[in-house]
Amino acid sequence: MSDAPEVNREPVVTPIRVVIGLCLVAPFVAMLWVGSYAKADPEVAGIPFFYWYQMLWVLLSTVLTMVAYKLWQRDQRARGSRKGGASQ
Repeated sequence: MSDAPEVNREPVVTPIRVVIGLCLVAPFVAMLWVGSYAKADPEVAGIPFFYWYQMLWVLLSTVLTMVAYKLWQRDQRARGSRKGGASQ
């Protein structure tokens, strides 16, 4: 018999974690790609595209971060139940 510690064989990169990563990376990519929104048209209520596009991403970033957080909680609960322990 060996006294080796139990090895966790669950994959670290799972599909749900990929979705979490995409939710968190999307706002950065959208904002760092300035060439895609560095223009004045189309205007919305007199506000140039450059400004309203960035403000839209503030809202989208909030939603995407909430989605990522909820997915992370679900993933942690699932991993905890598979291990047989209590999760947060």
